[in-house]
Amino acid sequence: MAPRDYAAEKEKITTFLKDYYKDTSNGAKEFIYASQLTKLAHREHVALTIDIDDVSDFDPDLGEAVVENARRYVQLFGDAVYELLPEYKQREVQNRDALDVYIEHRLLMEQRNHPNEEITRDPRTKYPPELIRRFEIFFKAPTAQKFAAIREIKAQNIGKLVSVKGIVTRATEVKPMMTVATYTCDTCGNETYQPFHANPFSNNGVRTFKIYAPSYFNVPHFGGAAGAVFRLNNCAPSGIATFICVGTFV
Repeated sequence: MAPRDYAAEKEKITTFLKDYYKDTSNGAKEFIYASQLTKLAHREHVALTIDIDDVSDFDPDLGEAVVENARRYVQLFGDAVYELLPEYKQREVQNRDALDVYIEHRLLMEQRNHPNEEITRDPRTKYPPELIRRFEIFFKAPTAQKFAAIREIKAQNIGKLVSVKGIVTRATEVKPMMTVATYTCDTCGNETYQPFHANPFSNNGVRTFKIYAPSYFNVPHFGGAAGAVFRLNNCAPSGIATFICVGTFV
């Protein structure tokens, strides 16, 4: 199977979200996902549920791809929605909680510290979308998909969209999963980010992942040199960066 062009897939997703509609009983067009994007932009909703039947109606190949690689397409749909939200924002939205205030403050600081974003800059020092998104993407399985028994779920189903029917008899404690690692310089306060898009396990079932500590920080204000790059041991003599864990729960 030829590898997919995910940039082209993202363009399809963007077109689907903006243009997909259904005819109402009075003959009008109802843009289902465009109206939901407006509510997301105004923080009236915090989740967007994508019906795979709608995706297949729009593009059968795209619908099949989502079912076969749901993990990747959750990210693609999230990226597309995040880029579209400013177009659907019709009014200023008041901060609803402390996290809104925190994100707004951090973005203002980002604009102040990096007014010329087009100038060469280490992409690891930019805010990952995972830290500032305030919505979740969910997929509704196609109606033609049959329910599978728990014992039928095998390794080949990892990453795919499956429907399972059963009775929950016990629930374990929620375990945190790191999504973005943030490294902060003790001296200058500059930050570097490392998103995690995988969830590897060791042989004994324990979560394992590699953390790549930054070897340097971009410090545009340090020492009066604009856009200069300093080694970590020069910026922080102790050579120690404070590690902050930012995560979501699964």
